[in-house]
Order: sequence, then structure tokens, then C-alpha cells
Amino acid sequence: MKYFVLVMFISCCSMLNAQQTTDSIMTLSEYLGFVKSFHPIVKQANLIVDEGELKLLKSRGAFDPKLEVDYDRKKFKNTEYYDKLNATFKIPTWYGVEFKGNFEENEGVYLNPEATIPEEGLYSVGVSIDIARGLIMNERMSMLKQAKLFTQQAAMDRQLLVNDILYQASVTYFNWLRAYNQKQVYQDFVENANLRFEGVKKSYQVGERAAIDTTEARIALNDRRLNYEKSRITYIKASLELSNYLWLENNIPIELQDNIIPDTNTLLNIDAVFSTSEFDLASFDIATHPKMLSLEYKYEGLNINRRLAANNLLPKINLEYNFLSQTPEVINSFNTSNYKSGVNVSLPLFLRKERADLKLAKLKMLDTEFEIEATKVTLKNKISAINQELSSFTVQNEYNTSIVSDYETLLSAEERKFFIGESSIFLVNSRESKLIDAKLKAIDLEYKFFETKAKLFNILAVLPI
Repeated sequence: MKYFVLVMFISCCSMLNAQQTTDSIMTLSEYLGFVKSFHPIVKQANLIVDEGELKLLKSRGAFDPKLEVDYDRKKFKNTEYYDKLNATFKIPTWYGVEFKGNFEENEGVYLNPEATIPEEGLYSVGVSIDIARGLIMNERMSMLKQAKLFTQQAAMDRQLLVNDILYQASVTYFNWLRAYNQKQVYQDFVENANLRFEGVKKSYQVGERAAIDTTEARIALNDRRLNYEKSRITYIKASLELSNYLWLENNIPIELQDNIIPDTNTLLNIDAVFSTSEFDLASFDIATHPKMLSLEYKYEGLNINRRLAANNLLPKINLEYNFLSQTPEVINSFNTSNYKSGVNVSLPLFLRKERADLKLAKLKMLDTEFEIEATKVTLKNKISAINQELSSFTVQNEYNTSIVSDYETLLSAEERKFFIGESSIFLVNSRESKLIDAKLKAIDLEYKFFETKAKLFNILAVLPI
């Protein structure tokens, strides 16, 4: 018996030393760091923010100063009918006011009398104002406000998308960890079954055990080997699935090496990785959730559309006034005695298009209001359910830890009785099978706990530090 125990001790120590010298641990934090930095879907999520910034840049372009040049000339049978040049510089502003400067030069035989101006050309400086439809809210103003909101909404949508891919990656890591732990359990008990088989065989050879004991010990050994082989294949599949989330720069996928193993102490730092260690359900403000903020930005954008649609019910009244001068270098030459002015009024009689646009804008706002309220309740209930589930796991883990400890005590006692001839190999194998089942249940319980933590991380839509 002493020889049997010594062989078991030496084998376990050598196996542990070999594993420590060859294996390299990849922690959850390191793994998520790779995913967050290099995964193509995360990079794709960054494009949402880039799109928002470009839309903002595009909307600001509506307020860019403009230079317009219009030149017309007609000559036929050596007769210059007309030669007209009109250059305008416009500066649009936030409200419906546009400043502009103009230079006009016209000549020709058949020139329209109203286009007759001094030979040196005519300069004008003026302003154009929309005093009804475009003064308080106009298309340019609406586009810029919506683009700013879209940029903020895009940042929230990016956070939701990145959080979702990190959640999926985390669950894959936990599945990899579970497969590794299961493989280690079966590997340890294969060693135990092999040592027991060798001990029983030696006892049979010296006449201390019956031949049937060696058969039963061999059955247990092969059963452990079979389960180990199944767990090994499961672990390989989990490792390959994990590799789907591992990328390097320039979109280069990498495959997980055999000597890379998961961190079996993930339980100690999972809250720090997921940034959920300071989460308190009682003080949690649902209004700060990225999904709620995204919907609020969407609602504000729709409200801008509504204001624009309501403003479009007003008539178009455009006033224009320009000071004229042929000597712009003399400032006093621009005065009220020389001017060009005009007014333009336009109003559809039935306003059917405008009224329909306003009603559609209100319907979209109402639809978003319903979505906001439904999302708020759903998020609250999910967070509450996950919080209670995590509390239950704490109790379940205490029970399961006690069960594993008791089964280990029973197995140890049964082995001692077997070595002194007061038990059978059948009872030892039975005790060991119960212990294996308990350890596997503990691994599954730990996996479910990690998965629930990942769900909390996902539902809170936070990003790991």
C-alpha cells in the first residue's frame, strides 16, 4: 500500500510540474483586450461613429460661404448681342438670413434695357431674409441639429454593438474554461484509475486480490479514458471556437496554440474585468443606460423634424435688399438712394403635403415614446432578474462546495478501507463516480455563474476597462 501511495504522489507532482513549465495562461482581461482592439466587428462598430462625424461635417457644409459666377455671351455675324457677367459671394447664417455681395458687368447691342449698367460694372451689397417659414427653423438648421444628435446616438450605438460582441466573446471564453476544467477532472481521475488498476493487478499477482477485481478496475480505467477522450475533443472544439474572436492588426486571424490555457482563477477578477464590481441595483439610474440615451437622441431628432414640419405650414416670405454702387472703394457710395429690393411670397392653398408631413412626424415621435417606455421596463426587469439569479448562485455554490468536500471525504475513507481489505473495488469506483459527477456539477455551476455575470455586463451595456 505504501508503494502504491508513493507512486501516486510522484506521478501527480511530475504532471503538475510539467504543466507549469509548458502552459501559458490567457486571462479573461487579456482575451477581451484582443477582441476589443482587433476584432473586425469592433472595427465595424467604430465606422458608426465615423459615419456620424461625416454626416455632421456634411450638414455644416450647408453654412459654407459660396462663390457663384454666371457668364453669358452671344455673338452672331460679327454682332455682339450681349456679354453678361454676374459674380456673387453669399454667406448663409444660422437663421434664415443670408448676406451677399455682387458684381455685375453687362454690355452688348441687344442688351435688355433693365440690364444696362455703368461701363465699369455695378457692385451691390445686401441681405436676404426669410421672415416666415425659414426664420425660426429651416432645412439647414434642421440638418445640422440632427447631425449633432446622430453623432451622439452613434456613440451610444457603437457602445451597444461593442458590448454585444464582447459578451459573445466572454461566453465563448467561459465555455472554453468549462471544457478545460472538465478535461482536467477526467485527466486526474484517469491517473487515479490507472494507479488503482496497477495496484489491484499487483495485489492479484501476489494472491491478495481476486481476478474479478482486476476486471472491474480495468472497466473503470477504460470508462475514465473514454470520458477523458470525449472531454479532450470538446476542449479542442471550444478552443477553435475561441479562436474566432482572436485577431491581430490588419485583419489577420490567429489560432489558439495548444499550450495556451484559460485562467482557472477567473472568479477572483471577473467583476473587475466587467466593471460591475460597484453595481448597485438600488442606485442604478436607467436613464443613463446607453440604449435609453440612444432612444432619447432619436426622439430629439424626430422632434426637430416635427418642428420643421410645423414651420413649413407658414408661407414663404422672402425679403431682399441690396445697396448699389459703381465705386465700392468709397464706403459712403452705398446709401439708401441707390438700391435694389424685392419680396417673394409663396403658399400652397391646401397644404396637404405639409400637413401630412407634420402628422407623420408626430406619429414617429409617438412610436418612439412607446419604444422608450417598453425598453425602460424591459431593462429594469432583466437587471432585477439577473441580480436575483446571481444571489442564488452564491447559495448554490456553498451547497455544491460542501457536497464535493463530503464526496472527497467518502472516497478517501473508502480507499483506505479498500487497501486494508474491508471494502471492494466496486464501492471505490462508485464513490469516485459520485465525486466526478459532483465536480462536473460544480464546473457547470461556475459556468452558469460566469454566463450570468456576462449577461449583467451585457444588459448594463458597459465597456470593460
